[in-house]
Amino acid sequence: MSADTTPTVRDTGDPAPVQREVVGDAPTGGDLEAAIAHQVRLLRRNAGMSVADMAAKVGISKAMLSKIENAQTSCSLSTLARLAAGLDVPVTSLFRGADVDREAIFTEAGKGAVIVGRGTRVGHHYELLGGLRGQHKRLEPVLVTLTDDSEVFPRFQHPGTEMLYMLEGVMVYGHGKAEYTLRPGDCLLLDGEGIHGPHDLVRLPIRFLAVTAYPDNHETE
Repeated sequence: MSADTTPTVRDTGDPAPVQREVVGDAPTGGDLEAAIAHQVRLLRRNAGMSVADMAAKVGISKAMLSKIENAQTSCSLSTLARLAAGLDVPVTSLFRGADVDREAIFTEAGKGAVIVGRGTRVGHHYELLGGLRGQHKRLEPVLVTLTDDSEVFPRFQHPGTEMLYMLEGVMVYGHGKAEYTLRPGDCLLLDGEGIHGPHDLVRLPIRFLAVTAYPDNHETE
């Protein structure tokens, strides 16, 4: 008898990861009925229930559930609440994909806004690669370029988390008491509250992507 090669899944107590992948037929616009239809059908199938089983569980007719799943009718609030209860999900889960406006920023190569940072005065060049509004404003992606005109001395400290991704050149970057030699393809993820900055510009020019994720209550300048 062959050994069971099914991997063992351990319950770590951590919350389930957020599902990022969107199936091919998921609605992407503002059709509310289509969004509800897609979510109800997807959640029902994931729960392993037939249309008849689901209809019986939530107390509606099989024909009505079929119309809902085919976007042929508009649900009342009470029906939505019963569907959500039967699927064991928040009511808001049934609206996923129905949002009309979701902001996106496209920045062409070399067309990012030049911004002033602490290192600007010593030759550091900062190119902002885009910025969303509202709650998404807390993410700041910047392309940093260091040349022969750049000095090494600026130190930085700020709330949030920062990721550096090296694109060109070589530098020694400090964070707290530690030093890291960064080459193209290297990535450094750091706590922004720790004092950090370049210690040695080994090979110029240097280009790296710096993405800072600020806390929810932080207002960027």
